[in-house]
Amino acid sequence: MAKKHKHFETSVIHEGYDSKDMLGSLATPLFQTSTYTFETAEQGERRFAGEEEGYIYSRLGNPTVSVLEERIAALESGERGLAFGSGMAAVSAILIALTKANDHVLCSSGLYGCTFGLLEMMDEKYNISHDFSAMETKEEIRALIKPETTCIYVETPINPTMKLIDLEMVAEVAHEKGIPVVVDNTFSSPYLQRPLELGCDVVLHSATKYIGGHGDVVAGLAVGKKDFLDKVAMTTLKDIGGIMSPLDAWLLLRGLKTLPIRIDRHCDNAEKIFGKLRNHPKVARVFYPNDESHPDFPIRQKQMKRGGGLISFEIDGTKQDAQRMLNNLKFLKIAVSLGDAETLIQHPSTMTHAVVPEESRLEMGITDQLIRLSAGLEAWEDIWEDLEQALNNL
Repeated sequence: MAKKHKHFETSVIHEGYDSKDMLGSLATPLFQTSTYTFETAEQGERRFAGEEEGYIYSRLGNPTVSVLEERIAALESGERGLAFGSGMAAVSAILIALTKANDHVLCSSGLYGCTFGLLEMMDEKYNISHDFSAMETKEEIRALIKPETTCIYVETPINPTMKLIDLEMVAEVAHEKGIPVVVDNTFSSPYLQRPLELGCDVVLHSATKYIGGHGDVVAGLAVGKKDFLDKVAMTTLKDIGGIMSPLDAWLLLRGLKTLPIRIDRHCDNAEKIFGKLRNHPKVARVFYPNDESHPDFPIRQKQMKRGGGLISFEIDGTKQDAQRMLNNLKFLKIAVSLGDAETLIQHPSTMTHAVVPEESRLEMGITDQLIRLSAGLEAWEDIWEDLEQALNNL
């Protein structure tokens, strides 16, 4: 969908909605309804037959949700957006739509724990296999593509190791074989990274995170080509039913309006905290995309506007030391989400990635000493003061 506005900061506020169409209401109205009436039986027939546009039932479409879908499509430079009841509903719908029994999915070397769990279930139930790749070279990717590969699935930055994948390179190799590339863009949001502009085919978001931004909604989004997402809407989404509620769409539209301002503050704080963590004696390693000494830094410069608000770091000690550090915190919140106004911190190996077997976790770089921090919107000095005292008391 082409953006009507030149600048991103304007598009997050105005795309997909005109107050003239809604009695002059400045805020997008909340259409809290399950169904819609038809003027005649024949109109109902035409709408069910797809011969006339219009709303039928909120599982099939809702005006508030439609505004959100149009807006996210414009922000990601896609033709169509689809809204889901959770990030995993979006991941599930897209992977199911792109695969059938005996197919193969090639994945980046790290994945969110529930995405990993979904792929394991698809393998067990439908023999849809998957492999992991560091995706560092074209040759490595080509070597792992099989005749039955129907999808390449990428996280970048990878959760929680913060490793980056060159999306343009992956897309070039995938399209040699006619294979679509799906990217989980949750950690960056469209403000920092737009995979479709780099040649990828579908973008996914856990909109619960930065897009919502306030810790009060669970939702997912997908953006891509209209013909593909039209099919997803009328099959996987409609029939499995992982839809977004009108209230959640309304909350996301409200959150989106401040996305650029919030992301810049998240990035500012993360950069300050990164600088402090890397010099603390109780911290063995720090992983942050804006680290100029990181081997992936050139990829960050190429495809991300800034480094983002997520930092991972390893405690110089044991699993118990990492947990003790979390327990020493005074006001920072131990929680597994990210992108909220509050700084959130968690222990991936026992929380978000607990479902991943230990051997696979270690191959992904997720050690028992690893901690993931989502920098919030507080004063960075207060965030660091709490982190520092927690580290000093180990």
